[in-house]
Amino acid sequence: MSETEREFEEQLRELLADDAYTIRPSPVPYPAIRRQGVIERRRRVAVAGAALVTLAAVPVGAFALTGGGAATADTAATLGASASATQAATPKPSPTPSGPVGPVSPQRQLLDGITLEQAADGLAKCIAYDQETQASRANATAVTAGTGSPTPAWTPPDLGDADEYRIILAMHSTGDSNATGDGIWVVAVKEQPKQTRLLCRVVDGEAASVGSSVGNDDIPDAPPVLADINGGKLYQQSFIDKGNWKLPFRWGVIGTVEPSVAKVTVSYGGSTAEAVLDHGWFVASATLNQQVTASPHIKGYDADGKLLYDSATDKSYEQTLP
Repeated sequence: MSETEREFEEQLRELLADDAYTIRPSPVPYPAIRRQGVIERRRRVAVAGAALVTLAAVPVGAFALTGGGAATADTAATLGASASATQAATPKPSPTPSGPVGPVSPQRQLLDGITLEQAADGLAKCIAYDQETQASRANATAVTAGTGSPTPAWTPPDLGDADEYRIILAMHSTGDSNATGDGIWVVAVKEQPKQTRLLCRVVDGEAASVGSSVGNDDIPDAPPVLADINGGKLYQQSFIDKGNWKLPFRWGVIGTVEPSVAKVTVSYGGSTAEAVLDHGWFVASATLNQQVTASPHIKGYDADGKLLYDSATDKSYEQTLP
């Protein structure tokens, strides 16, 4: 290589070295890139989570139902806002089932194969039947009076809606000469706005009769156990059939108890049943296999077994059947 060529090569190397230094990028801003990477990973996780929600078809509202804190609800709201494309594909939450509350002991209060759904359906029909019956009576009164508008001398209480009640008893109803056809009894109560007790009889899926009492049955110096004043319909057949009842006969006894009462027993027709205590009410039931003339014998005890009430000594209690 000639001297001229060698000098040219050296100059070329210097120029290349200078140009390489000139175009070399600045040092990598590692902290900024790391922050950006973390943000990106979180974004991908959020998108993946939203996709999982879509695939599982879980309603956004389910988070609020299953979660126990504000953070869960906030998460649901965030997913709903950031994954707007999935909202149309996500089904709406099912409405919360409504209806009357069931008894504390379904096995001992929903009898003869009657389900809570069947009892609730019967209760709703009886309330509707009562409303129709009262409206017809009001119109009849108006026509008789010649006013052309409902002017009953007494306005019956509004029984309200079925979902305001608690069902405390459902059992088979034996038809008699005064109420033909077998069916079911449904007994329901509510405390607000006034204590209300409703006796509902359903035959062939339709309301047949409704008996209600509104207001507390308490009397001055009332005993700690008080049988329902109209509950006799549940444990006796028509007076017309006296001495000729259809047997076997499912009977029930209901009433109120004070907090001091821890146990109630009901003896009827040679057998004794322990009552269920259900939010201030007592409910007893069994099957009668013989004709009777004496009313159910009711006793109430405190937590120590001390006798607090005996219907045999209660002067306000009818000791014999009509």
